[in-house]
Amino acid sequence: MELWGELLVGLVIVLGLFGVLVQVLPGGFVVLGAILVWAIFTGGIAWAVLAVAAFATVAAAVGKYLVAGRYMLRNDVRSSTLWWGVVGGIIGFFVIPVVGMLVGFPLGVYVAEATKRDWDTGAAWRATLVALKATGLSILVELSGAVVATVAWIVGLFLT
Repeated sequence: MELWGELLVGLVIVLGLFGVLVQVLPGGFVVLGAILVWAIFTGGIAWAVLAVAAFATVAAAVGKYLVAGRYMLRNDVRSSTLWWGVVGGIIGFFVIPVVGMLVGFPLGVYVAEATKRDWDTGAAWRATLVALKATGLSILVELSGAVVATVAWIVGLFLT
């Protein structure tokens, strides 16, 4: 692959890593897609790099749900609570420009937990913190898979 193509793939990988952090794009799969395109045009050892990247991405995609789910179950928070947080984040996105998702997600989680716990605000707040920590853990797991895929691609660049 020519230099401009590799630069474009690198740019898409950076976009994917940003997507993991912001949680707007399926960042890990954007990174994997960019590496797939690179492997198709490069061939040879690039297919082994793609295999490593695919394993890391899929393992992280599965692992993020397992880690977050177990963390929430250990702390007596139902996973359906996160869906209410997503709904709150979407509503917040349209109601409050720029930071609406950051406000709406915890507010949605808090309201969902407060209604499930007979408006025990202390328990709802603790559950909200647990859900936020679980979300952070899932982001870290997905980011680690995307970073492993990115490092594999960088090593592949030097090997091809």
